[in-house]
Amino acid sequence: MSVKKGWNGRFYEDFENGDIYSHPLGRTVTKTDNIYMTLMTQNTNPVHFDSYYSEQTEFGEPLVDSTFTIALVTGQSVTDLSQNAMANLGWDEVRLPNPVFEGDTIYSFSEVLGKRESKSRPNVGIVNVKTSGYNQRSEIVITFKRTFMIYKKDYAPKKENKLLANVLEKNKPQY
Repeated sequence: MSVKKGWNGRFYEDFENGDIYSHPLGRTVTKTDNIYMTLMTQNTNPVHFDSYYSEQTEFGEPLVDSTFTIALVTGQSVTDLSQNAMANLGWDEVRLPNPVFEGDTIYSFSEVLGKRESKSRPNVGIVNVKTSGYNQRSEIVITFKRTFMIYKKDYAPKKENKLLANVLEKNKPQY
């Protein structure tokens, strides 16, 4: 039996300008997601949690808290972009061209805009991307640019799973 190494994300060397990554997981937004995010961030705008109030707006229903949308779409991109990031450096040009409603399913993709060596840290590089989130109706609901510092392959912290090796050794099939 051989253990196959799982996907461990990209490193600085793996990024090329113009690459587009379709992030693999979509996520349906629930009423609970919206209420939790609104409560956690102390957002008191009733359009996010008061159905009676929201019915009177031009949208006719609660809007999903936009901070949830940026967190969700950023999270969707981690597998492809920043699994090996040392740090996020910033989000810029955040745009919300269409609302997100409870029950919408959000998908996302990112385009690499640029990359460069870090001037102060030889173990990392800086990558700039534009990420877009869209709903099940193919409407863009968010776009933003993000800059992150990411490890070079030879400098990344090791992710070896010694516990798995121990489990497999203890549970070897007896033939």
